[in-house]
Amino acid sequence: MRRPFQKDWELTIDPDTVRLFVLKAKAIAAGLNSDYEAGGEHEVELDEQSRDGHHHDGLAEEEEEDLTERELRALINDLNVDEAAELIAMVWIGRGDFDASEWDEAVTEARQRGQGRRASNYLLGMPMLGDWLEEGLEAIGA
Repeated sequence: MRRPFQKDWELTIDPDTVRLFVLKAKAIAAGLNSDYEAGGEHEVELDEQSRDGHHHDGLAEEEEEDLTERELRALINDLNVDEAAELIAMVWIGRGDFDASEWDEAVTEARQRGQGRRASNYLLGMPMLGDWLEEGLEAIGA
């Protein structure tokens, strides 16, 4: 449990927006995890007389997961530079790269890295994005 601290700054990004990102990131991660866990489920061995009569809506499921990722990517791309820097700083605090008391330094570092439009690629490449965002948001008391 992290101890609360006094912050002398205001967030540019709305905490409710970050919570939406958390939900979407966790939905994406859950979809990936269930695919990995059920890896052999779609393997079917057929002999010469058998036919593959298995029909499923796998493409529809795949499209739904892809839609969630595209939505999150679009939302992140719509952030301004300050909001994107704060989002990245939250992730870094959530995964322990910075402490919540180092908020200003984390935001400055995120801004200097010039993530810009690449922020969505950077963030969506993190398998624990939802968890780290959630932990970062809690750590800064938002």
